[in-house]
Amino acid sequence: MQPQSQHGFRPVFCTIVPPHVLDKLSQSDNPDLAGPARRTLESDAARRTRRQMATVVTVPVVPAAGGKASDKPDRTLYDCRHHTRLPGTKVRAEGQEPTKDASVNRAYAGLGATFELLLKAYGRRSIDGNGLPLIGSVHYDEKYNNAFFDGEQMVFGDGDGEIFLDFTVAIDVIAHELTHGLTQYTANLSYYGQSGALNESMSDVFGSLVKQYSLGQSADRADWLIGAGLLAPGVQGKALRSMKAPGTAYDDDVLGKDPQPASMEDYIHTGEDNGGVHLNSGIPNRAFYLLATALGGNAWERAGQLWFDVLTGGRLAVDADFASFARLTVAAARSRFGEGDEAEAVLKAWSEVGVPTA
Repeated sequence: MQPQSQHGFRPVFCTIVPPHVLDKLSQSDNPDLAGPARRTLESDAARRTRRQMATVVTVPVVPAAGGKASDKPDRTLYDCRHHTRLPGTKVRAEGQEPTKDASVNRAYAGLGATFELLLKAYGRRSIDGNGLPLIGSVHYDEKYNNAFFDGEQMVFGDGDGEIFLDFTVAIDVIAHELTHGLTQYTANLSYYGQSGALNESMSDVFGSLVKQYSLGQSADRADWLIGAGLLAPGVQGKALRSMKAPGTAYDDDVLGKDPQPASMEDYIHTGEDNGGVHLNSGIPNRAFYLLATALGGNAWERAGQLWFDVLTGGRLAVDADFASFARLTVAAARSRFGEGDEAEAVLKAWSEVGVPTA
């Protein structure tokens, strides 16, 4: 099945903090913790419903002069000033000097870093391949404990200061959410069950790759954490997720223990969170980590290239499961590198997490 074209997108509402984390937090006896979490859940549910009901109208992107998309990003940042009306007040355009607002500057830099990885590593101009402008809004709502991509733009909350800090502090969170746009414009993976978990995993993969690229880190030096630095100092945890060891990112009295499975043996069957998209994404996440570290060097080069090839190659069905995605990565490895170390490493990585490739 071919991915849907630019005129057939079904944009989804994707958040970095999973509903199960906010739900656990909303049950706290401390109103300073439960209140913001509950309001965030309600806000997310309302916006998700509006997204599902909205009629999608695609506005063609006009290439730069000369008929070719620019090799430079086109970023615009807005300030919601703690309201929920998007995009907010324009505060920084492409090429303008940094503002006095650190959140604006971090979001601007994160959007640029994602654009740069896509261009320099994969020759893709923005998330749509045609120079799509990148829009971000900061200071969304009051103590909003999330960041999201709504099919059109990025939005960042400030966090409650007790559990979550400002959502622009982690560059991989910015890149994660923007990668949902990349997926939307390519394979357009359905946001439910295993295809939804693959959608989430793609965002974690490229979010981590953007962080590694920006830091100049090889696969063996990367932390493979998603959202490191996002949890407040008093929280017992390192990040939202660990690609290296799913299920170990946090273990906190208020948040509970990270529930992500690391292999198909522990796959979670649930109707919540669109069939566990933020949970079971740990399985393909770990497969990618195993592949990248087995190959060594820079993860965005060989391992990342294979994932990018599959995402953009036109053969990934919108309702793909883990096994069909895994088979395509094996085929991509053989097509690009032949019957060598890369193909063998891909087979071994999927085998270790229990996903069949035959």
